[in-house]
Amino acid sequence: MTEETSRPAAPVEGEQHEFSAEVGRLLDLVVHALYSEREIFLRELVANAADASDKRRFEALTDAAKTLPPDASIRIHPDKEARLLTISDSGAGMSKEELAKNLGTIARSGTRAFGEKLNAAKPEDRPSLIGQFGVGFYAAFMVADRVDVVSRQPGSEEAWRWSSDGKGAYTLSPATREAPGTDIILHVKADADEFLDAWRLRSIVRKWADHVSWPIVLREGEEDKPANEGTALWRKPKSDISAENYTEFYRRVSHQFDEPWATLHWSAEGTTEFTALLFIPSARPFDFMEQSRESKVHLHVRRMFITDDAELLPAWLRFVQGVVDTEDLPLNVSREMLQSTPVLARIRKAVTRRVVNEIRNRAKDAENAAGFATFWENFGPIVKEGIWEDSEYRQELAGLARFHSTHGDDPVTLDEYVARMKPEQEAIYYLTGDNPEALANSPQLEGYRARGIEVLLLSDPVDGFWPDRLHSYQDKPMKAAAQAHADLEKFESPAQDGEAADVSALLPALKDALGDTVKEVRASARLVGSAVVLANDGGPDPMMRRLMQRSGQSLPLDPPVLEVNPRHALIRDLAGKLAAGQDISVYAQLLLDVARIQEGDALPDAAGFARRLTTLLAG
Repeated sequence: MTEETSRPAAPVEGEQHEFSAEVGRLLDLVVHALYSEREIFLRELVANAADASDKRRFEALTDAAKTLPPDASIRIHPDKEARLLTISDSGAGMSKEELAKNLGTIARSGTRAFGEKLNAAKPEDRPSLIGQFGVGFYAAFMVADRVDVVSRQPGSEEAWRWSSDGKGAYTLSPATREAPGTDIILHVKADADEFLDAWRLRSIVRKWADHVSWPIVLREGEEDKPANEGTALWRKPKSDISAENYTEFYRRVSHQFDEPWATLHWSAEGTTEFTALLFIPSARPFDFMEQSRESKVHLHVRRMFITDDAELLPAWLRFVQGVVDTEDLPLNVSREMLQSTPVLARIRKAVTRRVVNEIRNRAKDAENAAGFATFWENFGPIVKEGIWEDSEYRQELAGLARFHSTHGDDPVTLDEYVARMKPEQEAIYYLTGDNPEALANSPQLEGYRARGIEVLLLSDPVDGFWPDRLHSYQDKPMKAAAQAHADLEKFESPAQDGEAADVSALLPALKDALGDTVKEVRASARLVGSAVVLANDGGPDPMMRRLMQRSGQSLPLDPPVLEVNPRHALIRDLAGKLAAGQDISVYAQLLLDVARIQEGDALPDAAGFARRLTTLLAG
């Protein structure tokens, strides 16, 4: 740290210059609109320092006079007493003319012209230039009343100071600097004390610039301490990275302690270039279902962290963790502006396709079927959201999905289901509910089981939504088993035990007793062991109805149909009681209550149910 950068600088007398009109407008935009967080200023200034250091290192390849010192770094020095914050580098520096051109005219840091030289350079010789100095630099005025820039070029003994309060003019004057490079000196505003605190500055560096390749050194008291890791793991060749390195990085970005189930590390070249290092966890976070639906994959631009709100993956892949780093976005763009950039749209598409391909390939790996079953148990309910909301991937995700069914204990795919369909079967049948065990015992399944028809058992909340949106798979329509009882007439009826009662008088009597609480009471041909079941002819799926009710939304519902099993001993007994002239109204209410309980519905009058039941038991 030079003497020049360690003491407060008094207002400078020198050549007065007006900002260009573009800069005048830009300053107001940067301070009040472009950036949503004030701390961004430090990211921008560190990026510019790294840019200048890269530039000098590159130029030193052909000019030994520009060789960097061995201890070249980016230095941050807060001075609370003087209310100064200084960011220094040993980079390419600027002459008087370059200070006027680059800081007095928008987006003229020299990197644009310098970039043209890089086109002819070998890839391994190209430094990673960060941002446009002429835009990001002005973020300093968000936290500073005045900014001084003291700069000296390698090979020159002459240094110059650029100074401005950001209100329309700047001053250029001679200065001194012991070594080539640049100091940016911020005279910190009264409401920006936090940016003079070393701990706060360290947290900003770790958040935004931890992977910048140049060492960042922070003055804490009388000591200079490292402030960044300096290694972007995703930029290293895969051959140089161990499994332990990947796991350590995964745990750091995800704040989890499991091993990654899958690691995806690749570089995309072509129209849009980026590097991605993504992880699929092997365990679900304990608060996963309470987290927001947005993807939190970190977006970096030339190693500099930009945001974790870029939504680089769709919501149905929000469990994926990691980093995407691109050269094709400007560093100094707000998160709001990112959402509308075509480059980001292309990156999203490519990253999503790669993750889906990884999941699909692992789903096909028969040797690791148990591993995929664990993945699906953890994240299948989230992936199925894509069947509902993503038309591009709907059919593909449906093919990856695993379901419980009446066929056995092992989860099945839709392809396996279709392959097992009965010759005369035209649809894929499913039943939704709150858990697989309750579904497996539902009376809604009795007619299907008796006819050997497999039914999918869907118990995740999203299962109440996606089947209607999927509509069909392999040209087989999706049908809710609770609403497709008429289809059973197409199949041969199984032989049943017991003689069917004559319910011609019982059915209207039950309807009279239940009134408008049911639409109809009818005999059922699909029940085998249960006395009653509810039918919703054309109404909403029972699980969908419950989900809507839990969310506080009411649905205009038609009363259900109550179906009774004429072969069941209870129904035969009720028919006999009615023929003997007994009142069956209490039994009618109990039958409806039982049918509701079987569906998992809450009873509208639980106390009344208890009274009726205890009365009959005492009977």
